[in-house]
Amino acid sequence: MASIQQLLKDIETAPDGPAVAAIFDFDGTIISGYSATAFIREQLRRGDLQTRELLELAQAMTSFGLGNLGFSAMMTVTTQFLQGITEASYEELGQTLYDDQLARRIYPESRALINAHLAKGHTVAVISSATCYQVAPAAQDLGIEHVMCTELEVVDGLFTGQVVRPTCFGQGKVDAAERLASEQGADLDQSFFYSDSQDDLLLLERVALPRVLNPSNRLLGIARDRHWPVARFSSRGRPSLSLYLRSAAATVSLIPTFLAGLPVYALTRSKRQSLNFSLSLFADTASALIGLDLNVKGKHHLWSHRPAVFIFNHQSKADMVIIASLLRADMAGVGKKEIRDMPVIGKVLELAGVVMIDRANSASAIEAMAPLVAAMRDEGKSVVLAPEGTRSISPRLGAFKKGAFHLAMQAGVPIIPIVIRNAGDVAPKGDFVFRPATVDVEVLEPVETRHWQAADLSSHVQEIRNKMLTALGQALEPAPDAAKQHATAARPAKVREKNGKPAQPPAAKKTTAKKKAVRKKPASEAQPKIQPKAMPKDSDSKALDQ
Repeated sequence: MASIQQLLKDIETAPDGPAVAAIFDFDGTIISGYSATAFIREQLRRGDLQTRELLELAQAMTSFGLGNLGFSAMMTVTTQFLQGITEASYEELGQTLYDDQLARRIYPESRALINAHLAKGHTVAVISSATCYQVAPAAQDLGIEHVMCTELEVVDGLFTGQVVRPTCFGQGKVDAAERLASEQGADLDQSFFYSDSQDDLLLLERVALPRVLNPSNRLLGIARDRHWPVARFSSRGRPSLSLYLRSAAATVSLIPTFLAGLPVYALTRSKRQSLNFSLSLFADTASALIGLDLNVKGKHHLWSHRPAVFIFNHQSKADMVIIASLLRADMAGVGKKEIRDMPVIGKVLELAGVVMIDRANSASAIEAMAPLVAAMRDEGKSVVLAPEGTRSISPRLGAFKKGAFHLAMQAGVPIIPIVIRNAGDVAPKGDFVFRPATVDVEVLEPVETRHWQAADLSSHVQEIRNKMLTALGQALEPAPDAAKQHATAARPAKVREKNGKPAQPPAAKKTTAKKKAVRKKPASEAQPKIQPKAMPKDSDSKALDQ
């Protein structure tokens, strides 16, 4: 078996530039499991698929699995149930299912391989037998520009119930790869293809550098016979009982570690020393149960300027353990009011000084956070919070609210950004289970706020945000004034500004479905319409709405 380090080394030694293509299968290769399962469940919930139709679909899929039915015929059975449904609704559905279910199933190792190829300037693509409604949202999030999939016939914005032939399966994948190479100037004779399935054998044989990930038993045997590199990833998929038990223990360890601080309080009569003891003990206990290791750069900044407002990018519920491991003492935090309703744990966090806020009510949130200013000024405590307000589904930095920055200004303390690169490897948003991982963290230099003015706050926030984007290796964003000027010259930028969503990195903006490459019948050529979510209005008077 090849390690992820070996696969990354192969990429590093490959030539730079777009002449090298890096092609990825989707199901089982980029994500754990099959995206079609999520779509079928949602079709049932929406009423697009009735019980009788589900049985017919299951029969067709079984026949395909047994080799009694071809892929195109199986897709024809699947597609007929969509007749008369709008394509736009399925573009929206694809984004929703990605956000809610599929994002957390992306293998961190596959993300690392994709990022390594992008860094080399390779032509990175997904070629999948799935539909673009399943694949395009993931490709956009991963920064993959080229997507070639099985296409469904669309006329006047409605599915006709027919599949466009040839489908992107078997030889169809080879044909798609050849088109990609021709259009992008790539050479398949020096290119990579990553897959988990023997159905992709033709394309694995066509490229110079086949890579077999999470293979079926049949493909594993073929790969061994041909000496192809093989790797298995255990970072996603069905967790073991041991992982469940360790995750549950790590979650509830907050309670016994809090109780362990009570004797300290009884002997010292110092609530502060008791909480500091409990916080440090929780960090070590939970980290040991999870199997969490931290690789920290800039650790001295954690102690050089206290009290301070520490901000961090929020990817995972593991962030609570990571932040506790970093800060250790004299810390106050902010959490959503729903935490208070968690049995026992909510009360423990409240007693420990975590301020619970109603994110939907700006006035009450600002009032609730007022004691934090006093805690910093009078008690020398530091405050930690995530300016994104909630966990993101990927390492991409979400939009910032301004509450943390107002707090720092009012207390006259510096802001210290903490950049967490891969907490999603431990527990992506939506997962209960913690998985062992080493998380890379960079603590950036403190930023003084004593001379900040409210009128310039947006510029200061953008400056800090760009520091964090740089540390994450993501595209920088223009300052507020520059963004407004750019908006007048480019309509897409104006749309993003209107909806309050930060600009995406160039690679993510360019994501296409390559529909023209495979469609032969009249159909809509529109890209997946991923609508930006509405953000709060830009008003400094409502600090926590920012």
